[in-house]
Amino acid sequence: MGKNSDRERKAIERKDRKEKEKVGEMSFLDHLEELRWHIIRSLIAVFVLAVFAFIIQDFIFQELIFKPKSPDFWTNRMFAKMAEFFNTDALRINQKEIELINIKLPGQFNMSMWTAMIAGLIMAAPVVFWEFWKFIKPALYENEKKVATGAVFYTTFLFILGLLFGYYLIVPLSIQFFGNYSISPDVSNQINITSYISMVVSIVFASGVVFLLPVFSYSLSKVGLLTPEFMRTYRKHAIVVLVLLAAIITPPDVFSQILVALPLLLLYEVSIFISARVVKNMEKKERMAANAS
Repeated sequence: MGKNSDRERKAIERKDRKEKEKVGEMSFLDHLEELRWHIIRSLIAVFVLAVFAFIIQDFIFQELIFKPKSPDFWTNRMFAKMAEFFNTDALRINQKEIELINIKLPGQFNMSMWTAMIAGLIMAAPVVFWEFWKFIKPALYENEKKVATGAVFYTTFLFILGLLFGYYLIVPLSIQFFGNYSISPDVSNQINITSYISMVVSIVFASGVVFLLPVFSYSLSKVGLLTPEFMRTYRKHAIVVLVLLAAIITPPDVFSQILVALPLLLLYEVSIFISARVVKNMEKKERMAANAS
């Protein structure tokens, strides 16, 4: 059994070396050309889906972007039910619709174009992740490819999960806070449509990117730019930042703050775990290589 496993390991190592030599034979310009075509295909996917998003812009604006400010939005209704259960009005959010205005002549057209591009990028995310994976895959060893199996699926899953978290939780809470914040009763809030749409789209997209923290943790740990010790050292700082962020965008109650902060803190802890596993596996490989030599 031991001899067979050694033969298999050596066969895999020879295969890895051959693949590495093949990749190494490519010049810098060859790598650049390869990267260029991956980027071009990604941009084509983004452009096509952006055109599709522009065509269905009525649905995107009416059913997606403008919904979180309405009392009948799912999150607003759930908070209203919790307010009844706990017998407090502090949990009631967005019960009065805010009015949007346009102050620039091409304002609505510009927002249509900008929103279509962002929507195209979001919808094309799986294609972009796939193209990125195809570019870096040849540089990985066989065992690394096995570990990274399903990378595109998990990256896409985390990104979509982040989009949903931002859309159904952070966006309505942000609308409640910023839409009703007032420095004086003499000043009324008239929300510019550009400001509203920019906030909604930016929050949703940023949440999707934040949920990719475990992916970034894996990649940076793999190249030695991030260690679990570093993340543990600055854990307290990260907790303070995330709690402050949750406190800023939520109503003045502890329940809402915890609801937003917990998933972000969980992501940070998962990232530490992933980084620790990556470093442990790398150290194990180094010891095996040292013993073999």
